[in-house]
Amino acid sequence: MSDSNAVERTFVMLKPDALERGLIGEIISRLERKGLKPVRFLWRAVSPELAAKHYERLTSKPFYPLLEAYITRGPVLASVWEGRDAVAVVRRLVGATDPALAEAGTIRGDFGLDVTENLIHASDSPEAAEREIGLFFDGPHAPPNARKKKKPSPDAAPARAFFTQLRIAPRGAPNSVNNYRA
Repeated sequence: MSDSNAVERTFVMLKPDALERGLIGEIISRLERKGLKPVRFLWRAVSPELAAKHYERLTSKPFYPLLEAYITRGPVLASVWEGRDAVAVVRRLVGATDPALAEAGTIRGDFGLDVTENLIHASDSPEAAEREIGLFFDGPHAPPNARKKKKPSPDAAPARAFFTQLRIAPRGAPNSVNNYRA
């Protein structure tokens, strides 16, 4: 268990079904309402090579070809979130991998339909978060424009810029037609 005052960063990936079903705003809103702060967002495709690297401990499993086909079929929204015990907090919000076993009130419990297509990935440890952030944002699999040139700003400016591109107004924005606040 981590120090209860530790501010951590964690990796969250909204998978193709979350994007296809229009659940981006709902999921991000739940993370924000819990007090987590968005640090980085990246809308990107996942190649078979990146999928294999990300899910390396699952590549020998019989279900891996279905998982790879799913995660590579459309774009994902990779993100970094920060907050007190962020890894554990996000894992509790996400719920069990199998939506049929996830508690009501969790993201997968409320919206998940299938164990493979389960909407969201969240790092399971601070070490995994560091590895996954590096893999999606800073490593050789990261798009050149996503690679870190300097330490990310601690404020939410990257998130605001991302939502501005999507024409989704941040909470409390005046004259907002597409306010994502739940």
